Amino acid sequence: MKYKLIIFDFDGTLGDTRANIIMTMKETLRRKGLPMVSDESIGATIGLPLEESFLQLFPDLSEEEMLGCAALYREIFEEKRKVLIPTLFPGAKETLQALAEMGCTLSVASSRRSPSLSSFLNDMGIARYFSYVLGADNVAKAKPDPEPVLKTLRDLGFSAEETLVVGDMPVDILMGKRAGAAGCGVTYGNSSREELLSSGADIIVDSLPELLLSLGVRPGSE
Repeated sequence: MKYKLIIFDFDGTLGDTRANIIMTMKETLRRKGLPMVSDESIGATIGLPLEESFLQLFPDLSEEEMLGCAALYREIFEEKRKVLIPTLFPGAKETLQALAEMGCTLSVASSRRSPSLSSFLNDMGIARYFSYVLGADNVAKAKPDPEPVLKTLRDLGFSAEETLVVGDMPVDILMGKRAGAAGCGVTYGNSSREELLSSGADIIVDSLPELLLSLGVRPGSE
């Protein structure tokens, strides 16, 4: 197979966390007394570091206000995740297993902080498929900066030419392209096909099993 390393985004790509994020964001805004925003506006911030999400929604927030919102969000998210448990997207586990069986190295690069990210991967039963997990707190510069991909390549010993980045947001694709890797956009997450194509995606799929087909891999093949 052409790609020896596949770097996955988490939110909106592997895990369906949209409802959790929107609910938590709205509760944060309510408690902070900030104006309510639409689900679509919140969804457009998914994939960004949490602090940047608040600044995108409310550009006039001071740094202190932004940090306070982020801290409250994380507190609420931990409360709510015991009630509303995110699920894997259809075919995610089978896709990861098939790629692993083909000898492909798999990793995660997420804008979510590593404790939360690792917890989700373990809870969802897919942590074993990943050789490397990178959260927002593991890098100095977040998506769409190429640092998460470049750090992954350096630490795992792969080249950009043999790497594919898979994500649901333009920031995922841009991160990969700026590091010299190929990009695969998934349409079932939080962005449209048009947005993913505009960001430079080399492959567009409507499901993770479709990614297997585009790479010439079938579940259960060896």
